[in-house]
Amino acid sequence: MTQKYRGLTWDHPRGYNALAAAADAACDVAIAWDKHSLEGFESRSIAEQCALYDLVVLDHPHVGEAVAADCLVPLEDLFAGDELAQWGNAAIGPSLESYLYAGRHWALPLDAATQVMAYRRDFAENPPASWDAVIALAERAPVALSLAGPHAALSFQSACGALGAEPPQPRDGFLDRAVARLAYAILARLTGDATRRAAGLNPIAMLEAMASGDGPALCPLIYGYVNYSARGTIAYADAPRGPGGRIGSTLGGTGIAVSRRAKVTPELLEHLRWLMSDAVQRDFIPTHDGQPSLRSAWTDPRVDAAAGGFYSATRATIETALVRPRHDHAIAFQTEASALLRAGLLDGSPADPVLDAVEAAYSRHHIPGVET
Repeated sequence: MTQKYRGLTWDHPRGYNALAAAADAACDVAIAWDKHSLEGFESRSIAEQCALYDLVVLDHPHVGEAVAADCLVPLEDLFAGDELAQWGNAAIGPSLESYLYAGRHWALPLDAATQVMAYRRDFAENPPASWDAVIALAERAPVALSLAGPHAALSFQSACGALGAEPPQPRDGFLDRAVARLAYAILARLTGDATRRAAGLNPIAMLEAMASGDGPALCPLIYGYVNYSARGTIAYADAPRGPGGRIGSTLGGTGIAVSRRAKVTPELLEHLRWLMSDAVQRDFIPTHDGQPSLRSAWTDPRVDAAAGGFYSATRATIETALVRPRHDHAIAFQTEASALLRAGLLDGSPADPVLDAVEAAYSRHHIPGVET
């Protein structure tokens, strides 16, 4: 008898369509995929999701919480070490590495994304390559930051990365204060009318607004969605560079995790292997609105052409993307830090009081224990 599974993913064609089509095409395994909003990642704990679902699509900052709750099966218990090594080498940027925590991997990177620059295809100017050029452009064109939800904190971390900062580590402070002040100043210069009008828009809503002509002309840091490039409405470029030429971007994307409630069968593992295979990543997933995680798909000229040049335009960014903190309570910190930074930028607050509050939140939400 065919084993039946329940899966949970996120409500967008990029997050749902390929998984649902793959389940429909499968002969030896039955998976019913439910979906929730992007914000659903934060509205219910991983432990609660894993109590209800066998397969859970998540992003890498959740793995510390998942490990603390002991609700996921490590991939090392499901796949051979050489398979994991091959997937790690084949994945674009740190896509598989981002799910490595406490010495084990906790999800397969089905989908790869990072913050990149997005602009309307009818925008008359060439996209700026540096933060200085973005600031100069904002003086004559509507340029908006992505600040809603967790994105104020993520944009801030990316600006810090462009200025040379490494990702924060749980046992250390959040970020070097001198670099943080410079990054805050960059975002403050860009918190003008266009940013204020778009302050409540998540990346999907921002890109929809841009595509319809109701949004800004350019967003310097926003999670890339191939779907809008394939439609021909939005063009993408690498995230802005700092003075030393370093690209600053914070990794996104999602992975498939197996919950402790799942009855793992050889057929389920074969289905997961199939989703991660080169042929599926280069054909099935892109043709079903997905955004693949293997470098072979990102470098395939046919896949790139069908996506309106999305992959070649942003590949350098994702290859060097920064991995977010993954310790338990990392999501709570990200949420609080983003609210603090967003309020500070919109209110025109000076840097140090805001950064003091962010640093205090980081200390409060870091529970000593397993770090990496």
